[in-house]
Amino acid sequence: MAPIVRIENVVKEYPLGNLVVRALQGVDLSIDRGEFTTIAGPSGSGKTTLLNLIGCVDVPTSGVVEIDGDSTSKLHDKELTRLRLHKIGFIFQSFNLVSVLDLFQNVEFPLLLQGGLTKKERELRVRDMVDKVGLTPQLRQRPNELSGGQRQRVAIARALVTKPKLVLADEPTANLDSVTGLAIIELMREMNAKESTTFIFSTHDPKVMEHASRIVHIVDGRIHSDERTDFLSSPLAETGGRAEAQAAP
Repeated sequence: MAPIVRIENVVKEYPLGNLVVRALQGVDLSIDRGEFTTIAGPSGSGKTTLLNLIGCVDVPTSGVVEIDGDSTSKLHDKELTRLRLHKIGFIFQSFNLVSVLDLFQNVEFPLLLQGGLTKKERELRVRDMVDKVGLTPQLRQRPNELSGGQRQRVAIARALVTKPKLVLADEPTANLDSVTGLAIIELMREMNAKESTTFIFSTHDPKVMEHASRIVHIVDGRIHSDERTDFLSSPLAETGGRAEAQAAP
């Protein structure tokens, strides 16, 4: 079976005044369907740039980025939008929530864009996902009424509610306390196990790395190492339980 992500000799350059900065330098990477992969590395190493290319948020200067069999450089804008909407869930570090919409509406928004579900089906899907991230009491609050940790969980619920084939997460636990962060990782592991959803994380968090089945280290825009791990389920996963997300301060 073809990999869900294939990256071949990818270079990404950004102009900086009279200089050209190479964020990625000839990266080759293949991610199989159902993998739970962490992209690790210091700040400025190219982690976020790599996620943006995989998520079709940006395009490479040169090289091939292929998502679910489609080369992104060969797709028109509408086709790229359709690919992002129907196959990719993206958890941004900056949340990217719509300020005029309440929590329920923010999570429902991608389902409305996708179409195909009735109002009742959308409501059930949204309420289930919001419950899983521990935010049911805040269902009708707007982003400016939520803490940073709560907004992060809204962004996570929005990314997962469409049940995408591929989820990209840029530092998904950065704004969460340790208990909530563990609960979110367990939720993602559950989706990974039950639905073979592919997850790719960019993170500094060792707790996220502990749950990864593969850790790709990137340094100065190049892949430094690529390690498979012997992931062992946590006691929560083994018992089928789920940590309850506590309210963020």
